[in-house]
Amino acid sequence: MPGEILFELKDVCYHYPGGEEALSDINLSIRQGEKVALIGANGCGKSTLLNVLDGLLFPQKGSISSFGLILDEKNISKKDFNFAFRRRVGFVFQNCDAQLFNSSVWEEIAFGLVQLGLDTREVKRRVEDVMSMLGIGHLKDRPPFRLSGGEKKKVAIASVLSMNPEVILLDEPANNLDPRTQSWMIKLVKQLNHAGKTLVTTTHNLDIIEEIADRVVVFSEDHRIAAVGKPKEILDKRELLQQVNLVDEQFHRHIRDDLHRHYHSHN
Repeated sequence: MPGEILFELKDVCYHYPGGEEALSDINLSIRQGEKVALIGANGCGKSTLLNVLDGLLFPQKGSISSFGLILDEKNISKKDFNFAFRRRVGFVFQNCDAQLFNSSVWEEIAFGLVQLGLDTREVKRRVEDVMSMLGIGHLKDRPPFRLSGGEKKKVAIASVLSMNPEVILLDEPANNLDPRTQSWMIKLVKQLNHAGKTLVTTTHNLDIIEEIADRVVVFSEDHRIAAVGKPKEILDKRELLQQVNLVDEQFHRHIRDDLHRHYHSHN
């Protein structure tokens, strides 16, 4: 059962500097232990919401609380608040190249731990543990920019997991992955949730949401929340999925013991 509320958003609105609207009147709570999927067409605001949850963007209207405290620009600028928040929340970006900048995989995974001031022995233990968990030990001396897309994704995830955050934000984690790596990603999300992590994942891939979520938040193209429900409930709402531009008019669903679904979706 989901636990206490970790994030609570009330009437949140966000506009980019040029005036473009990204989020409109968002009301949403995220509880400890949940797997939440944010779905919607490209440009609907789901990635912006992850940036808001990570304290990288701040709404012009409305309020956000995280772990019972107000998450705003004033608080995030405080060293103690920022330090505590960054230890509890990790963000895996959609574009791994924007996240990876060290000269080796080892240094990449160790970077956040060094910033936390952990001693050398603890840094070494954590780096080795997470590399073993993700099966990337053989990459430790490789420069991240020379890795494949799937390898980069694993290193980006490792750099977050080494910090052992309570909440993990994943922006389109299955994008541009081959089938085997995508399957690995789905299994990892489930494994992390079983270990007690709270996961918030953006996607427009309807085929995976029953695997990665126990609650789905649907965004409309006018940057609002159009619906919230369990994955099966949302997938059964054909008209809703058409309205938010996630499926086209040829949408169909094959049911085989209620286990297989196939969609014509707009990716």
